[in-house]
Amino acid sequence: MSSRDDILGRVRVRLHRNETNAAAGRNAIDAVLAAKTPGPRPAVPTEKSALAGRFIEKSLAQSSTVATVATLAEAPAAVAHYLAELKLGVRAAIWPSLADLDWSAAGIEVASRGAEDSDLVGITGCYCAIAETGTLMLCSAPDHPATVSLLPETHIAIVPASRIVPGMEDAWALARAELGTLPRAVNFISGPSRTGDIEQTIVLGAHGPYRVHLVIVG
Repeated sequence: MSSRDDILGRVRVRLHRNETNAAAGRNAIDAVLAAKTPGPRPAVPTEKSALAGRFIEKSLAQSSTVATVATLAEAPAAVAHYLAELKLGVRAAIWPSLADLDWSAAGIEVASRGAEDSDLVGITGCYCAIAETGTLMLCSAPDHPATVSLLPETHIAIVPASRIVPGMEDAWALARAELGTLPRAVNFISGPSRTGDIEQTIVLGAHGPYRVHLVIVG
C-alpha cells in the first residue's frame, strides 16, 4: 500500500465511508457544491469587448505589457516585434500546443518542450484569463508544461479574447464544466513575479519571470 492510499484510507475510516455509502456521499458533496451561493463580488462588465478592456487595464497595473492582434496567425509577428524591441534574442521554449504556428517566418526559433535552465524566454497560451484582476489561469498538461511560464526570465502568453472571463469564480466554473477532472497543477499569474520582503520595496523577478508580455488575440 502506498502512503497516499494509507492516508486516504484513514480519512475514509474517520468519515465512516465504505463501498456501500460512497456513492451517496459523493452525491451529497456534489449537491452542496451545486447549491452554494456565491459571496459578494465587485461589478465587472460581462460584454466581451468590455471584458478585454478591463483585463488589459488590470494587466498593465500588474506591470505586464500588452499587445493585441486580430488573429492567432499574427501572434508570432507580434512576439518577434516584442523580442526585437527589448533585444531578447530569437530563441524560446514554447508549449507544444502552439508550436504549429509559423514561428520561423517571424524569425523565432522555438523549442517545443518544457523549459530548461538555459531558456530565457517562454511562450505559452492560457486556459482562460480573469478580467477582474488581470490574471492568467494556466492548467498543466503534456502539451502545456508548467515550467515554460515559471523558469524563463521572460514569459510571453497568447490570450484569446474569447477566453477572458469576469472573475475567479467564473474561471473555476469553466474548468469544472470543460475539464471534468482538474489538472495536476493550476497556476494563476498576475504580472511578473515580485516580492516586497526587503524594506517593503517591490522587486520584480524574485521567484520567477520579471517580464510578462500578453498578446491578446481577437
